[in-house]
Amino acid sequence: MARSNSSESLSEVHSSVAIPTGKSPWKKFLAFIGPAYLVGVGYMDPGNWATDLAGGSNFGYSLIWVLLMSNLMALLLQSLSARLGIVRGLDLAQASRNTYPPIVNIPLYILAEIAIAATDLAEVIGMAIGLQLLFGLPLIAGVSITVLDTILVLFLMNRGIRLMEIFIVSMVSIIGLSFLAEMIIASPDLGEVVRGFEPSLLSGEALYIAIGIIGATVMPHNLYLHSSLVQTRKLDRSPSGLRDALKFNFLDTTIALNLAFFVNAAILILAATAFYKNGMMVDEIQDAHRLLEDLFGSLAPTLFAIALIAAGQSSTITGTLAGQIVMEGYLNLRIRPWLRRLLTRLLAIIPAFFTILYFGEDALGNLLVLSQVVLSLQLGFAVIPLIHFNSDRVRMGEYTIKTWVKVLAWSAAIIIVGLNVKLVAESIGGWIGGAENPVYLYIFVVPVAIITGILLLYVTFGPLIRRERRLKRNIPHGEALSITLPDKMELRRIALTIDFSRNDRDTIRYALMQGGKQANYLLIHIVESAGAHYMGGEIRDFETRSDEENIKKYVEDIRKLGYQADYRIGYGKTAPSIARIISEDACDFLVMGAHGHRALKDIILGTTVDAVRHLVKVPVLIVRKEE
Repeated sequence: MARSNSSESLSEVHSSVAIPTGKSPWKKFLAFIGPAYLVGVGYMDPGNWATDLAGGSNFGYSLIWVLLMSNLMALLLQSLSARLGIVRGLDLAQASRNTYPPIVNIPLYILAEIAIAATDLAEVIGMAIGLQLLFGLPLIAGVSITVLDTILVLFLMNRGIRLMEIFIVSMVSIIGLSFLAEMIIASPDLGEVVRGFEPSLLSGEALYIAIGIIGATVMPHNLYLHSSLVQTRKLDRSPSGLRDALKFNFLDTTIALNLAFFVNAAILILAATAFYKNGMMVDEIQDAHRLLEDLFGSLAPTLFAIALIAAGQSSTITGTLAGQIVMEGYLNLRIRPWLRRLLTRLLAIIPAFFTILYFGEDALGNLLVLSQVVLSLQLGFAVIPLIHFNSDRVRMGEYTIKTWVKVLAWSAAIIIVGLNVKLVAESIGGWIGGAENPVYLYIFVVPVAIITGILLLYVTFGPLIRRERRLKRNIPHGEALSITLPDKMELRRIALTIDFSRNDRDTIRYALMQGGKQANYLLIHIVESAGAHYMGGEIRDFETRSDEENIKKYVEDIRKLGYQADYRIGYGKTAPSIARIISEDACDFLVMGAHGHRALKDIILGTTVDAVRHLVKVPVLIVRKEE
């Protein structure tokens, strides 16, 4: 774990896809295709399935207009997200860190992590249900298997962003073709479908599901993700190059999100045709699968399960990537990608396990809808900063959004926030009215709602009030310092690690070059045998005796050259033992040899150098020799 030394979002794939120059517009467009499809799968994940099934089976076609409104909002907001990444070269989390003070950014980060956990929860549940429907696996086993998705994501990222985009497009194709076949089988009444696009008033259960649909469609983590993914293209930063990038990314977004709208509308229409018109209310994906078989035979439920697995598998990638972007952007903190993705997945698996164990498998459907409502409640904290950043004429210049776009964007934000406020007020009022002793709600729930409201007000009006400070803070790594002539630095006690490999010769030579004959040199070796872990300095096995004889020889050779040297042997875990010796002997410099292990060798042999440099407070010189 470390502070990020790179200001690039998703630095491992940043600017990794070249844009052809001097080619036809069609070939340029093909180079830009990809990021919106990674974003688009988030709009057709299992969470969307849950809200679409609930909406269609409970209210028929009457909520299709909510889907259309959500899709139009998503198209507008995702295009703003792409614009931010293209023009300013910042993802949404980085821009927030540069704009708001830490006291605001930390809650924003926590809310973003909650949204990502809710997203991944939906994907975990959806994958587990799909595996159960297709192969008969118990849900608890399916949830466990989803941990392996972390390995797939890591493999795809290591192979490049293009392979990941190809994988996603193939998954989207499977989903789309499956539901095209489902629509042919179900044969809905087109006249009734068209009437579903007429807006109507929402309240009660319809409002709850509508907000779930909005949260499942306009997903906050996708706004963070899109602003980062567009930076995987090696853009021409000239005005014409940026205009081309904005145009082609808008086309990419339009196509991808319209495909997502088709899938969501197909699920809702299928639920309305198959269940609502037959007097069946379906809140569980498993029930939908079973009833489809009763109504249409074996092909429809098989296609349904295949599409569900494809949706869960592809959507998990977006959630884990968004988790990495949010952590690095808000906290300027980078941890190993596989660890970050495993952490994201565990945050989703734990509530799924808890729900299955304590409430039963039947409760997963309600948990899916709840996860989407949580996403919707977090939307305002991502949407409002996004609008501010795209309206900043100082930073966006000629690419600042036009007035009519601002009006549409703020209208979308007002609708989203307004519906959420209404839901929160109705929910809290209902809880208080139905509670025998509402004092706990007044102590815990009401204050949280009030604090969250104050945070939302600050996010909305803070950038307008604190514009001067914002402009000064908008520097990724701070300002350059003035450099003066260095004072003479004397190294008195130089430590160097010894492992009796070919590295030792270079490690010793570089150490002697640092301090000359005025410094004192401490040679350190750690005995890592099983006995050393348990017995420490009391161990006197063959390995310990042999290592001590070898390190004494090094010390004697160094002394013969006219240098002062002695040695220390540690026992057990390498990195903590080295750090402890450095501290006890008051060393002021450390020289270490590195083997240059990569990938699998790093996992098997460990990364001692990386661990040590985070444990010591002295400068570290790493002498590397490739094997």
